[in-house]
Amino acid sequence: MAHAMIEMPPLQYAQVNGIRMGFYEAGPKTDKLPVVLCHGWPEIAFSWRHQIKALSEAGVRVIAPDQRGYGATDRPEKVEDYDIENLTADLVGLLDHLKIDKAIFVGHDWGGFIVWQMPLRHPSRVAGVIGVNTPHTPRTASDPIGLLRKRYGDHLYIAQFQDPERRADKIFDGNIEKTFDFFMRKPMPQKKAPEAGEGPPAAGLGASPKLNMAFPQMVAGYDNKLDPREKILSPEEMQVFVDAFKVSGFTGGINWYRNMTRNWERSAHIDHTVRVPSLMIMAENDAVLPPSSCDGMENIVPDLEKYLIRDSGHWTQQEQPGEVSAKIIEWRKRRFG
Repeated sequence: MAHAMIEMPPLQYAQVNGIRMGFYEAGPKTDKLPVVLCHGWPEIAFSWRHQIKALSEAGVRVIAPDQRGYGATDRPEKVEDYDIENLTADLVGLLDHLKIDKAIFVGHDWGGFIVWQMPLRHPSRVAGVIGVNTPHTPRTASDPIGLLRKRYGDHLYIAQFQDPERRADKIFDGNIEKTFDFFMRKPMPQKKAPEAGEGPPAAGLGASPKLNMAFPQMVAGYDNKLDPREKILSPEEMQVFVDAFKVSGFTGGINWYRNMTRNWERSAHIDHTVRVPSLMIMAENDAVLPPSSCDGMENIVPDLEKYLIRDSGHWTQQEQPGEVSAKIIEWRKRRFG
């Protein structure tokens, strides 16, 4: 890839919810409805570099944090400090710091789970929600980790992340370059759409039970010389991720997964209906979060628009950056003026 790497705006810091959060901001401060971009695992705000540039150039005020446990942001020791209550409160704290009343929240991967929770927990601060690949799903009838183990087995990366010995963290921490070389690629060209899971998504995961998702072992045994998949990052871009995770390690981000049972236990009282304008951006070839995992979302997101991005795997905003940016800008303008 010959493109020059996009420069991020200057790193800023905010004290939010008991931690220091690093974030990036661009676009006019006079813009009435800022857009907050929330990354997934294992990523950082840099994942949104294309959208930060495109949205700010289109006159949109855009804010992208390194979330709790990642990049320039603090990494508390206690696992429960990474529960959904804290992750959503961090974003409220960021709005408070910037003296912003309401924002549109955009989330990819784990960031998607967070942004769908924002209108449920902090409705006065949310104008709209955009999910990228990650659907909003009803609260499961039982512990989601149990459901995931039953459907995908104990090798599933999310099940492995529950291990108190933290063996997965150690594998990724010891193989940082390999981890990003393995993950940050386009899927092989598909003859047909990824196979859907049987029945509705288990805890939001719509992947086929046949899909191997033993990511720690796949990274440990990875040989990039045998990998025909196309890279989505230039060496310079890859280095930004590698350098960030050399400092932070993977445990902070993995701790989000270690709260899935706790989040489930503590959310029985919450109405899961999202009552703000919402957009669901789906990626045609994301095997872990296929478009089929968004089936039925209308039942709990009444004001929902769906948009399919073709020829994209999981890393949608980096694989098809122009289309993602254009859709966010178009939807915001149409729905909010």
